[in-house]
Amino acid sequence: MTRTLHRFSGGLHLDTHKHESRDVPSMLVPLPGQIILPLKQHIGLAARPLVNPGERVLKGQIIAEPEGYVSVPVHATTSGVVRDIGDYHIPHPFGIREPCIVIDADGLDELFPIEAVTDYAALTPQALQEIIRDRGIAGLGGAGFPAHVKLKEGVDNAVDTLIINGVECEPYITCDDRLIREKAMYVVSGARMIRHAVNAKHCVIAVEEDMPEAHDALAGHITAHDDIELVRVPTRYPAGGEKQLIQVLTGKEVPSGGFSINIGIIVHNVATAAAVYRAVTRGEPLISRYVTVTGEVKTPRNLQVLLGTPVSDCLKLCGYEDSNDTRIIVGGPMMGTQVRDCNIPVTKTTNCIIVRRKIPPIQELPCIRCGRCADVCPVNLLPQQLYLYAKADRFDETRQHHLFDCIECGCCSCVCPSHIPLVQYYRYAKFEIALEEQRRQGATRAEQRFLNRKRRLQQRQEVKQKQKAGSTTTATESGDTDADRKAFVRAAVARTRSRKERGTDR
Repeated sequence: MTRTLHRFSGGLHLDTHKHESRDVPSMLVPLPGQIILPLKQHIGLAARPLVNPGERVLKGQIIAEPEGYVSVPVHATTSGVVRDIGDYHIPHPFGIREPCIVIDADGLDELFPIEAVTDYAALTPQALQEIIRDRGIAGLGGAGFPAHVKLKEGVDNAVDTLIINGVECEPYITCDDRLIREKAMYVVSGARMIRHAVNAKHCVIAVEEDMPEAHDALAGHITAHDDIELVRVPTRYPAGGEKQLIQVLTGKEVPSGGFSINIGIIVHNVATAAAVYRAVTRGEPLISRYVTVTGEVKTPRNLQVLLGTPVSDCLKLCGYEDSNDTRIIVGGPMMGTQVRDCNIPVTKTTNCIIVRRKIPPIQELPCIRCGRCADVCPVNLLPQQLYLYAKADRFDETRQHHLFDCIECGCCSCVCPSHIPLVQYYRYAKFEIALEEQRRQGATRAEQRFLNRKRRLQQRQEVKQKQKAGSTTTATESGDTDADRKAFVRAAVARTRSRKERGTDR
């Protein structure tokens, strides 16, 4: 049976620029001299360090534990000595620093003892979730949502369809395509495991129409007993977005502010599925990933990179020569982040590194209200209004216009005739709103600490008053006893004197 496909609103047909890197076999990046591992490489809370500077660690060892439910551990990606735990630059649109663990590699790549599972089907969904969390797996295709959280939501709610997303819609990026061609068995086997973990009724693996080799590689590992549907999706950006892919495959729309599980669907990336396979059958934590290095480099290709490896190492391996005429983008050309420091680390969400020619700054002109941005928005937002409110720091209005439904695909910026960097304004607004929420949470915590301290002081005062009252009562009773003793002594002295006077003292 052929699945009926649907359309999503907006979107663009873009030059893909994928031929430069997708047909070249991937290459292992040599072990770097130093590893920088951010404690937060995913959506949610940062992990908490378990090691100290000067301590030797092994490859695959947990060096930071999850802090809360929406969090995953961080593993050492090679053996070596912890040099520092501090703030370092990470891939971020505003160039911020975040806590990282820095490891000086010893070159031995000594492995930490790990345990594998021989029969995943004999495990309960909860046991699979724990394995996936303990191995530090977060989504490798987007924002890095912790994989175990999606799986638990799937167990707690009825899952109709599991979608394994291999739709690599953004130009230049071919890491998923290459992964599927080289590790198709990992992807299909991981899909089976994820399906078991969420008890999904149906399973669909989706790839783009311009990925025929990847499609054939997957088809070679899907059997009639799998009941896994392999679907080709029309090439149109951003068809690989979670909400857009769900709409294409099922015709359903994820509600505003909601999640795919709200309509009985869970989506995982093909690279995540492959990581699950390795975690379950080999006990391997998530310590590496495929990364596309392309653009203005001598040999564009995909690399298998240890997490924490400096971006500069990846660029050098592909023949990049530093130049003032180029700029470095981490991520795709539409949704990526331009960076100034090439020593930032590869993280779990780093799927691409692009070197592009610098272009003269284009003057931002006033909005002419042409409406093109609204026409191409795949989420049916009003980009013009969001831009005006974000520019004026009217963040409450941006929320009312569903700012956080924006997937930052860049379609609006791409078609704007006034050259307004719309997505930059949306990111700025999201960043400021997040900071304000942190300040409010901090104020709330401070207020709670003050009230708790006040309550403790009151309790102590009450205890002291009770003790004082009890001491007074005891002192009174004790005073009565002393008076009796004194009277008894005086009586005894009086009797002794009386006997002496009578001459009867012996």
